[in-house]
Amino acid sequence: MTRPRRSLVHVNDTPYYHCVSRCVRRAFLCGYDAAHQADYSHRRAWVVERLAELSAIFTIDVCAYAVMSNHYHLVLKIDRERAQALSEAAVMQRWARLFNLPLLVERYREQETTTEAEARSAQAIIQTWRERLMDLSWFMRCLNEYLARRANAEDGCTGRFWEGRFKSQALLDEAALLTCMAYVDLNPVRA
Repeated sequence: MTRPRRSLVHVNDTPYYHCVSRCVRRAFLCGYDAAHQADYSHRRAWVVERLAELSAIFTIDVCAYAVMSNHYHLVLKIDRERAQALSEAAVMQRWARLFNLPLLVERYREQETTTEAEARSAQAIIQTWRERLMDLSWFMRCLNEYLARRANAEDGCTGRFWEGRFKSQALLDEAALLTCMAYVDLNPVRA
């Protein structure tokens, strides 16, 4: 039986995770698709650019990655201390790079809230965003949704692009981290 990621990800035990997402059916993430005579190599740049953008927004570092023809591997490090050290303004600025801010938070940012209750509500929303900026599921959601929308638009289709939610594996010690990073780096060579 599947379990929610929040019950599998324990930053206190380890900040390092190996994540994998696989395309559905015969969809191509990148590379040459001989069945359709199409080259999707340019999509690798989409993944790399989005990873760079997300790692600048989230407090999650990309330690290693490999983009294959129908899936990708990531080794990620969740930086909890950096997330806790962010100011409210920094949290709002980072979140606004991905999503529209609600009116209440916009008013709080401009110091236009009229009551203490509004200010507390805005602060609670900002705290939720702070938690999400160090959340593996939100990071992967922002990556996978972006890639799926672009690929579906390019292919002129709708529907699922990914096989399901991403798979993740905690890397509990340095040996596991080094082994996994070597596996990810050598995965394209092995393929």
